[in-house]
Amino acid sequence: MTIAATPPTAAKAPITPATRQGIPDAHDRVPAASAPVPAAPRRDRSETTVRGVTVLALVGGPILAGIGFAGSYKALQGLGKAKGFGDFSYVFPIGLDAGIIVLLALDLLLIRRRTPWPVLRLLAHTFTVGTVVFNAASGGKPISEDLVGAGMHAVIPLMFIASVEAGRRLVIRITDMEDGRQTDGVPLHRWLLAPRPTFALWRRMKLWDVPTYAEAIEREQALKVYRVMLERRYGSVRKAPSDVRLPLTMAAYGLTIDEALELPRVEAEREKALEDAQKAAEATAAEREADRAAGAQIAALKRQGAVQAAQHEVNAATGQAETRARAELVAAERAVTAETEAIESASVAEAKAREAAAELAAAEARQRAAGIDQAAAETERSAIETRARAAEAEAREEDAKTATEKARADRGEAEARAAEAVLAAAETRRRAAEIERAAVEVEDVARLSPKERTHRKVARMILAAGGHPEHLPINDVAEAFGVSVSTASDYRAAAAVLLAQGYQPEGM
Repeated sequence: MTIAATPPTAAKAPITPATRQGIPDAHDRVPAASAPVPAAPRRDRSETTVRGVTVLALVGGPILAGIGFAGSYKALQGLGKAKGFGDFSYVFPIGLDAGIIVLLALDLLLIRRRTPWPVLRLLAHTFTVGTVVFNAASGGKPISEDLVGAGMHAVIPLMFIASVEAGRRLVIRITDMEDGRQTDGVPLHRWLLAPRPTFALWRRMKLWDVPTYAEAIEREQALKVYRVMLERRYGSVRKAPSDVRLPLTMAAYGLTIDEALELPRVEAEREKALEDAQKAAEATAAEREADRAAGAQIAALKRQGAVQAAQHEVNAATGQAETRARAELVAAERAVTAETEAIESASVAEAKAREAAAELAAAEARQRAAGIDQAAAETERSAIETRARAAEAEAREEDAKTATEKARADRGEAEARAAEAVLAAAETRRRAAEIERAAVEVEDVARLSPKERTHRKVARMILAAGGHPEHLPINDVAEAFGVSVSTASDYRAAAAVLLAQGYQPEGM
């Protein structure tokens, strides 16, 4: 989170263009210099000083720790002998002083692993108090009788303990910076000059994890300016629309002006997303219901076709049985007629008449058999057509399933591409945030003024726009910082000078 990102919040409030122009920016309160003054010599001296202090700390710290450990070992070894430890008196000082280092090292390791355990530090402090008391008591006299000697013996382990605690504080600070939890305290003079507002400010910093005191101050100033602008436009804050009053309402919950003004849009997008999801679910349910109805209809058609085919087969079998029975009857009638003609040969005329009648009956039987065969053929043709319609229905069912699967696959691919685009945008924002945070940390170390920080931020905007000052429109700078076009032009010119001098943020 950057420090210079809060003042433009008032400038982005969706009131009116005139109101946005009326909200003063924190950078406008910084008097403009007549000409940019090169800061290279001062920066070089500061870097040299930092390097010297670092070398001194890295070299002097272990020396002081070694001196303290050696003196503490000597004092505790003598105290152990005096108290009857015997040969164990040579190990006792190492166990006590090394125990402090081991416990603090374990504490640091757990902090680095993001699983702190405060008991380790409490035990280390207990060992620290013990070694100081033991060293103070190693002078041969009670502490109350020889305060100077006790103090001289206690100073030695204190050097060792101070060095170890300094290393611990450095590791914790680096861990907080890596996690983005670097916090600055409130200055003492503010507590003295305005204790009650300072307590409220400090409470908000702790409750809502505001990383720096400077950012908390800028948030407070931006909120007050926003309130004044609302009163200026509407006459009273109560007369302003509810959406415009959101920054004042949500400030108690740690939201900046920009974040509060974004709430209606975020809520609308969330409702739209829920509505779209509900519509998609309804469409999916309707599609499933249609699939089930189509399946039921196809199954019904299959059952109906099977029944019709069975009925036609039964009718055909029945017709064939009747034909065979009639043919057998005709044959029997012919045999009877022949036998009758042989027995009753006396009556030729009657035999001829009976033969003619039998032939007529056979002809009728043949005619009926031909009709039965035709009916059977028609029944078979109907069964074939029924089976063709069932096969066509099955083909349509397969086509519908294939189209449904393809639509689902296309929808899954579209969702995957959308998710990849969201991840890519999130990664881009994360890299930009890391670059901005690194630049702000460098500016904090260099103790730059707000105007210098603004020039460097504009320089980073130029680099993001392509590297040439003309590629960054003046209106974008004016909109980003809420300043006039002329002031934005000065910012861009100063940023161009910085880039010409070789300014390059870390990570770009």
